[in-house]
Amino acid sequence: MHPSHYAKSHPDRAAYIMASSGETVTYRELDDRSNQGAQLFRSLGLQVGDVIAICMENNPRYFEIAWAAQRSGLYYTCISSKLTAAEVEYILRDCGARAFITSTAMGGLADEVAALVPDLKLYMVGGSHGPYESFEAARDAMPATPIADETAGSDMLYSSGTTGRPKGVKPALTGGPIDAPNALQAMTQGLFGFREGCIYLSPAPLYHAAPLRWCMSVHKLGGTVIIMERFDPEAALELIQRYKVECGQFVPTHFVRMLKLPEEVRSRYDLSSLTSAVHAAAPCPAPVKEQMINWWGPVIHEYYAGTEGNGFCYIGSADWMAHKGSVGRAVLGELRICNEDGDPLPPRQEGQVYFENGPPINYHNDPAKTAESYNKHGWTSLGDVGWVDEEGFLYLTDRKSFMIISGGVNIYPQEIENLLVTHPKVTDVAVIGAPDEEMGEKVVAVIQPASGKGDEALAAELLAFCRANLSHVKTPRQIDFMEELPRHPTGKLYKRLIRDAYWGKTDAKIV
Repeated sequence: MHPSHYAKSHPDRAAYIMASSGETVTYRELDDRSNQGAQLFRSLGLQVGDVIAICMENNPRYFEIAWAAQRSGLYYTCISSKLTAAEVEYILRDCGARAFITSTAMGGLADEVAALVPDLKLYMVGGSHGPYESFEAARDAMPATPIADETAGSDMLYSSGTTGRPKGVKPALTGGPIDAPNALQAMTQGLFGFREGCIYLSPAPLYHAAPLRWCMSVHKLGGTVIIMERFDPEAALELIQRYKVECGQFVPTHFVRMLKLPEEVRSRYDLSSLTSAVHAAAPCPAPVKEQMINWWGPVIHEYYAGTEGNGFCYIGSADWMAHKGSVGRAVLGELRICNEDGDPLPPRQEGQVYFENGPPINYHNDPAKTAESYNKHGWTSLGDVGWVDEEGFLYLTDRKSFMIISGGVNIYPQEIENLLVTHPKVTDVAVIGAPDEEMGEKVVAVIQPASGKGDEALAAELLAFCRANLSHVKTPRQIDFMEELPRHPTGKLYKRLIRDAYWGKTDAKIV
């Protein structure tokens, strides 16, 4: 249950292959380099429970670093390469990172971050630059033998909240051996049918929780991960055929893009090797999922969970066809749908989704957010809204606090609203997710102009203002105007009324 075992039994088997470059790292190489990385971390004085942070593109060194941290008993915080320098600095400070590892591909972002965190040990993959030392050179100077005090480390990932400030999820370290199994490992085999030595396609950024954790779970099974540097729909099909991929994880946007390929292109590729295609991270439109099942066969699996790990729902293709739109039944924790007072509701009544008897939620350095995730019964929630049927299948009808999911990426409106409202020509603002055929949702900012009237020039000015202060994934794709936003006398914004108008609900406030 650890790649170090396969370095002995199958040393020349590929642990992962970079899709575009073809660079292959074997289990022997992964083991040697992760041992050297662990030795390097100890030489820096990093001890069990300390934190390193990684911010880079899908890079061949990514897993060598992650496994080095894992076998050193360290936390490894993987940061989106799409963030601004200030956003990266916040996470570095909040998680308590002592070392920061980036790559030459990060360019100017790396320079900006270095200026903000001069007290951290700085490494760069692909060469040295300014205050950054070459990670490979420092690592390769170390012995490839295991450190004397190996123990299992863990990821420490960040899940943003409705305030826009990301929240760290820091699980307790077990103090156990590096090859101890975990719940995700059992699910990959029991629910999703992953086998020892399987071939797995990873089409998403490795800094996201699911790609990172699932790829590392495949490594625990001695499988081979095909890592796409960036997603391309036809390239994904070609990789499945070329490597006889058996399993992989996707988001609905991947499905949409593949389905939009011409039929003659889609039919060109042999996908018969697929036995398990898992999707999550965003709601999948029922027609899209049905088309995928008809195309790929009953190999589509879906789950509902969060980085927080407080519960887990699962549904396979057969059950989904009988319960279209469901995200499954609970396999970790017990589902509870509650009203605003926290009391449980009967089947088919909509309320907030909670898990009872699941793992606890504990946000790092944020006791207020931790408390908000619990109700009076001690049940935990990610803030989603939905209902269950009489058989216990969950149907989500809303997203947590109007979180926007665009292409599988979580975007939280409040941070964008907090920025836009500071613009002198803006009186009020609401940021919502509107339907988008390709990305699932797009970010739309609805502005109440100070002048009472908006036009194309003001929209362009506000977009430029956002681009200068936000990462591009958070920048609105569309800006609309309202004479006055609907607010309660207490100041509460009726964002649902605005959002519903974009989704075609008849009782919505027309924008």
